[in-house]
Amino acid sequence: MRDRRADHAQRTTCPATAAQARDDMRVFFAELSPAPTPECTDNAVLVVSELVTNALRHAGGLTALRLAADRTTLEITVRDPSHAVPRERAPDRNGAGGGFGWPLVRFLARTVAVTPSPRGGKSVRAVLTR
Repeated sequence: MRDRRADHAQRTTCPATAAQARDDMRVFFAELSPAPTPECTDNAVLVVSELVTNALRHAGGLTALRLAADRTTLEITVRDPSHAVPRERAPDRNGAGGGFGWPLVRFLARTVAVTPSPRGGKSVRAVLTR
């Protein structure tokens, strides 16, 4: 689904994998004018990848990925069927157990909000500076 106004663009998808979510983000960014900076693009792709991976691994799947942009911000919203709020845990420095994603999202995003959905589950919304 796509909505475009002069200063606003958005797209909602439901990718099956984090790789598909990253591709969706890159396509969305390619259509923005002016294009986000390479650093902004890299940060947003990391946030998308981490949020989608967390939904798939820890929250029972992904029900939607919403990407939105205006002249100053980029918004990434991931919906999943779980009511559980993401929690920080000690990173596994051996690389097997994760623990890096949620702190990374919180570091890269200007704001992060977790909102229960009236239809069940939750939305995790990260806003980045464009």
